[in-house]
Amino acid sequence: MQQFTVPQFIDVEDKIIGPITTRQFVIILICAMASAVAYRLADFALFLILAFSFFIIGGVIAFLKINGRPFHYFLLNFIQTIKKPKIRVWNHHLSKTNKELIDQKIEPAKQVIVAPRLRPYTKSKLAELSLVVDTGGAFQGDSESINIERRN
Repeated sequence: MQQFTVPQFIDVEDKIIGPITTRQFVIILICAMASAVAYRLADFALFLILAFSFFIIGGVIAFLKINGRPFHYFLLNFIQTIKKPKIRVWNHHLSKTNKELIDQKIEPAKQVIVAPRLRPYTKSKLAELSLVVDTGGAFQGDSESINIERRN
């Protein structure tokens, strides 16, 4: 039988420059390009404010981990939870449509006929039935007593 190496630590990102991963490097590169655009388009005071804010936001997204997961996963989960929460909260105040539905006349429920409960088979009758089943119907047994008892 062939032996295969099983990959381990597949959730660890590859490091490219010291402790910086590819994802972190790309985020820092995007912040640097945004700062360069701000340098070309804005005056120096605005450039300093924008560059500082770009690198703060980029540093948080690149390096901050919450519960061992990168910050952008936390951010995506937060936005998803805000849009569509999984916890339903009961609002006990009635809306106008609910009040209208309650005020309408409700038809009485139709009568449901319940079949009478049958008494369970006794142990001897169960043994007789299992014998009928095991023999494939060759042994008929006392079918009248089974049917009579079942009707009572």
